[in-house]
Amino acid sequence: MEKLKEDIENRIALYALISRLMLIEIDDKILDQIENDENLLELFPNYKAWEKRADLTRKELIDEHYNVDFANLFLMHLVPYESFYTRDDQMIESGGDNPVVELYNELDFRVELTKARVVSADHIGIELEFMYMLCVAMQKAIIANDKEGICELFEVQRAFLKEHLLEWTPLFLINMKRESRTPLYHDGAELALEFMLSDFEYITDSLLQMCSKE
Repeated sequence: MEKLKEDIENRIALYALISRLMLIEIDDKILDQIENDENLLELFPNYKAWEKRADLTRKELIDEHYNVDFANLFLMHLVPYESFYTRDDQMIESGGDNPVVELYNELDFRVELTKARVVSADHIGIELEFMYMLCVAMQKAIIANDKEGICELFEVQRAFLKEHLLEWTPLFLINMKRESRTPLYHDGAELALEFMLSDFEYITDSLLQMCSKE
């Protein structure tokens, strides 16, 4: 259980970070979070080495670079919604027919679209936040030593990654990495993709080791 506790803390931290990066513009709080944690900063190698961080003020970096890049990536040139990639007509499904909304409702995950400033619940940031929520729920099950609950949550997480996030975000994140104008979002795209792929392997292995009924 100790290894599970350590793993879930790391998974919670990374899902929280990448979902925040994808949802709204950068602010001082998230930059402090990255820069004040050497382990996190190592996950952003190009950002860490970026000369402009030393040449410009934090406000200049945010206003003239990071937020311009965010708008370019998430509001103007790319479409960060699952339904755009999975529907034949490439329309964003913002209504209740969206399959992720049904899943969110089943697990009592509520999305406030106006607060999140997204047009549909299948936005990459929201889907990553859902994985964060599932990890928080798993942490509670681990603390309670609830093996059945842990296994159920591993199953839900694996299915959501396989049937949703990993179905479309690799293409989006590759485009995001290519189109990014700052090392922060370049590294963020790479981190998100590498982490989701490794997390899927981790969940699959954990299910075989902990939850196999054979």
